[in-house]
Amino acid sequence: MKQKSLRILLAEGESGQAAAALQELFPGAQNGLELTLVSGVSTLLASLDLVNPEVILLELSLAHPDPLEAVRLVHRAAPGVPLIVLAGESEKSLAERTLRRGALNYLLKEHMNTHALDRVVRVALEHNTLEGLADLLRDPLTGLYTRDGFLTLGEHAMDTAGQKNSSLILLCMRIENLSTIRAEFSSSAAESSLREIGALLAGSFRRTDIVARLGESQFAALAIDAVEPSGAVLCQRLERRIAVLNRDIGPWGPLELRMNVGFWRAKEPSTFSELLDTVEAGLRVGSPRAEPASPVGETVSD
Repeated sequence: MKQKSLRILLAEGESGQAAAALQELFPGAQNGLELTLVSGVSTLLASLDLVNPEVILLELSLAHPDPLEAVRLVHRAAPGVPLIVLAGESEKSLAERTLRRGALNYLLKEHMNTHALDRVVRVALEHNTLEGLADLLRDPLTGLYTRDGFLTLGEHAMDTAGQKNSSLILLCMRIENLSTIRAEFSSSAAESSLREIGALLAGSFRRTDIVARLGESQFAALAIDAVEPSGAVLCQRLERRIAVLNRDIGPWGPLELRMNVGFWRAKEPSTFSELLDTVEAGLRVGSPRAEPASPVGETVSD
């Protein structure tokens, strides 16, 4: 039986360092690799439909004059394909910033060898598999991930954040008066409210973040590579958007929403499930408000 080949689209300069490492990683004539080499971002974009890659590698030096915009364009053109940036040591800071523009990972050329390349490619393929599995766990009403999908992707995001020494912000939200809306107006009014909150959350977070409907009236969002002070800013932005939504929502409004936020730092011992349990516990009616300096804070909007 013919071995299935891994399709990689590589945009690399004249050094050919990554191409050589990939050929070494997949040696032989029938090496299980379909490698397509291009010399620039425009050629890469034009090759996407033809190659249908499973992984994209992009050398950052080819992405000038605006590397961050180039990474964003590549990710937007193929959002379901893991994108790995190749950078020099002097470009490390810029490479880290590409993670916010859609890159899944980056690899420094000074440390590139078959072992390092094998690791990042395997992580990319694992990520792609996780995304595909989680897509089967979507809430049909809102299109957001279910609790199982959220836990699956959240655990992976926490593992990645631990490796990168980065941090996460987890927000949980609940519609307090959903049962009242359903009883006094209709099931369709309750469903409309759920869709509105799902859309509001999805539009308030980045494409690389994870948003879910955890239960009948409960939602959550995980912000990747987020610093602790941004939690308060995030809540303020959500409160403003909720106020606009409640102004226009319809005769069953306003929605009464309770929010709670948790912050996770790399090397903290808690699992993602434990972090979620802690933040969800803060949504209980009558739970004490956190002190301003606490990593977990509660907000109520109506």
